[in-house]
Amino acid sequence: MTGAGADPEAGPAREFVVEADGGSRGNPGPAGYGAVVLDAATGETLAEAAEYLGVVTNNVAEYRGLVAGLRAARELDPDATVRVRMDSKLVVEQMSGRWKIKHPDMKPLAAEAARVFPPGRVTYEWIPRAQNKHADRLANEAMDAGARGERWSPSTSTADLDTGRSAGGRTATGGGARAGSGTGAETGAASAARTGAPGAARPPAEPTVPAEPTVPAEPTAPAEPTAPGATGSAADPTAAPGASASDTAGTRGAEADAGPPAARGDATGAPGPAGGRGAGAVEGQAAVGGARSASGGSAVRGGAGAAGPAGPEAGPRPDAASQAAAGSGAPGSAGSSTTSQAAASADVRAARTVASPGWGPPDMGAPATFVLLRHGETPLTPQKRFSGSGGSDPSLSAAGREQVEKVAASLARRGTVQAIVASPLARTRETAGIVAARLGLEVAVEDGLRETDFGAWEGLTFGEVRERYPDDLNAWLSSPDAEPTGGGESFAATGARVAATRDRLVAAYAGRTVLLVSHVTPIKTFVRLALGAPPESLFRMELSAASLSAVAYYADGGASVRLFNDTSHLR
Repeated sequence: MTGAGADPEAGPAREFVVEADGGSRGNPGPAGYGAVVLDAATGETLAEAAEYLGVVTNNVAEYRGLVAGLRAARELDPDATVRVRMDSKLVVEQMSGRWKIKHPDMKPLAAEAARVFPPGRVTYEWIPRAQNKHADRLANEAMDAGARGERWSPSTSTADLDTGRSAGGRTATGGGARAGSGTGAETGAASAARTGAPGAARPPAEPTVPAEPTVPAEPTAPAEPTAPGATGSAADPTAAPGASASDTAGTRGAEADAGPPAARGDATGAPGPAGGRGAGAVEGQAAVGGARSASGGSAVRGGAGAAGPAGPEAGPRPDAASQAAAGSGAPGSAGSSTTSQAAASADVRAARTVASPGWGPPDMGAPATFVLLRHGETPLTPQKRFSGSGGSDPSLSAAGREQVEKVAASLARRGTVQAIVASPLARTRETAGIVAARLGLEVAVEDGLRETDFGAWEGLTFGEVRERYPDDLNAWLSSPDAEPTGGGESFAATGARVAATRDRLVAAYAGRTVLLVSHVTPIKTFVRLALGAPPESLFRMELSAASLSAVAYYADGGASVRLFNDTSHLR
């Protein structure tokens, strides 16, 4: 449709405001977008667009919303100028040319958006989530409609009414939209788009610095997510399962001794990356599930969540009688044994199960089994500060040493560890030394097991980093290739380092059970690589201080995750 601007004698071209948003319930998961075109002078709603997209990532949904909004504006007046307002820092920065577009799914969508209007006629502005409710509710309506197998229809939409705007000429332009009833209110299924779980409540908007979701899939991170390297406390917000990728930006794997909060509003859980995104490395990360406990906690909670790690069994389970004795039939189970002798027997049985070849062919022989121990607490852990390999290198606190003594006693009862290898940092060497003294073993040091270097962020809380280095933090939360301020280490680099270390150790300890004493990011990376999971899975794992995980590596190159985040020995 052509507007007044098409006629040179009709006066200056019109100016539109396009607000767009997208969300994914699962990232990738069922997704949808919403976009609205407003008259810049009056604020009147001129057109709305919404569409259910099927299963895609949050970033894809946001870009699709942008394209739909620009096209709707062009239909109204191809000669208009447009101001795009979005709460996606990633899209705004990339379309403004300040951030590079690396992900293959994003490049064609960005190019498509750039072709709708001639260069120079569109500007981009980031706005807080609270100011983008109209587009957000349209996206949720589309997703709700898609879940019912319907098409979104402007005639049933209440998004415009809920935002108090006048719908003067509502025009739907979302081709595959699904008719949705959505109430527009940020409750029930509508808010679920952000949280990743239908009906889940969405965390409050964070008006200051939006934490963008990671590419390709956005982990949700609650308002201060834990950084992967940050050591978190008991709840790691990075791991909120089902959080909507739109607002999540899980923390990576920082070993900060404090786990960042849950993911952004959209993604309550994981990573829960939406409000703030956390990195699993923050000391104290336990409190942030995966990247944000607020998001829903660790995404890998099935194995051993904050509620209670699963017992040591990982491979084929013992018979019913053994399970009853071990009390590990269900994650978080405290065990049914009533005597210390029974508990010790259960530990031994479970340990033998973990060290067994599992379901692999008998001719492959015994696997190289890595028992992954995260060091005990340090003084930074309860403060939730970034603590990587480039900071003050703290030693264990009194509480941390007590935790490690309990780990050592548990490992001594199991009697399966044949060698110990530790990261060169003080907290891991001290942890390994305590265990080695109990087991009568020597400690070998492997540099590849060290935590990620967080550059200028070392010793800071997630909130302090967000206040001092907002742009660098947003870039870091958006891509595993981004480095912390001051030339720290990216998570992509950490992953390559850990993979090389894994290969060396598997070759050196074939058929043996080895205790690797390391940090949040490396341990999560061992698990991620064994599962063949994408980088964003780091944001969906919770790893507590002094916890045990286990991965077995077979002669044919296969791997089996046997245990994750077991803290039963600390209870």
